[in-house]
Amino acid sequence: MMPRVAVVILNWNGRKFLEKFLPLVIERSKDEAEVIIADNASVDDSVAFLEKNYPEIRIIQNETNGGFSKGYNDALAKVDADYYVLLNSDIEVGEQWIEPIIDLMEQDHTIAACQPKILAYQEPARFEYAGAAGGYIDKYGYPFCRGRLFQNLEEDKGQYDDVKEIFWATGACMFVRAELYHKLDGLDEDFFAHMEEIDFCWRLKNKGFKIMYCPDSVIYHVGGGTLPKNSSRKTYLNFRNNTFLMYKNLPDRLLFRVFVARYFLDAIAALKFLAEGGFSDFVAVLKAHVHFWKNHARFKKKRHKHHHDPVSMVYKGNIVFDYFLKGKKRFSDLDEENFS
Repeated sequence: MMPRVAVVILNWNGRKFLEKFLPLVIERSKDEAEVIIADNASVDDSVAFLEKNYPEIRIIQNETNGGFSKGYNDALAKVDADYYVLLNSDIEVGEQWIEPIIDLMEQDHTIAACQPKILAYQEPARFEYAGAAGGYIDKYGYPFCRGRLFQNLEEDKGQYDDVKEIFWATGACMFVRAELYHKLDGLDEDFFAHMEEIDFCWRLKNKGFKIMYCPDSVIYHVGGGTLPKNSSRKTYLNFRNNTFLMYKNLPDRLLFRVFVARYFLDAIAALKFLAEGGFSDFVAVLKAHVHFWKNHARFKKKRHKHHHDPVSMVYKGNIVFDYFLKGKKRFSDLDEENFS
């Protein structure tokens, strides 16, 4: 029997993206999945547009905009399927984008989540920032991707066309087993938005499951659809959530050492923002750390709920040092022996 697949697009004031990209999602999913729109209390005419033009599409209307994590948790509680596909609204899907990943996951039930190859919509010869060819994390908690180190986006020349185990799959397009999504209580709502998928994948890995990348599925992502890349709000969320991510998931023996190192590195980042005229980003980094310590007691309870053994696919080097000081600008420049 074919598994039931639900493609769930979380929308917030995104009519322009729905109008542009939804038709192709429907066309290229119709034989393999149900397409559902989860609306996060939009105040534009997204819902009216859908009801008028796509009456056959199921719409789940969340009562409030609780962010990416809560939005999906609320919506997926109402979706009965074997697999969920969390899909951003600003994505053009390629042909046969569902079947290769579902086939891969059906062949290996230790695979909990998987992502496709993600290319830039505006520049399709290059990888896209949010996911590229699969996500990793270094020993200090810095996330990066095959095909994307910091702002350096590689050209896709087939160099990452292998099925590969990774550390995290992007929330822009994540295939996940529905049973495991609910068993792990979904995405952590304390994240609101940004890095919640890394936390979720880390928790899956702590349970002994694998996260995979499948290049036979290809999508094209606009990116920055809700918050632009130069947003101080995005800076705040990234630094706040990264601190929470590490505190929640790092093994006990590494926690103190990594936290000391990251406070030093975050201080350098904040001063760099200030030196470049980014006062609002400088303040955002400070606010991120203040928020963490103000909410430390709640975060500590979450830490104690989880298993903290070392997991696979962590880069044992320092990606900041390698990129800025050693000049390693591509994933392929990194030493494979530093991955385990």
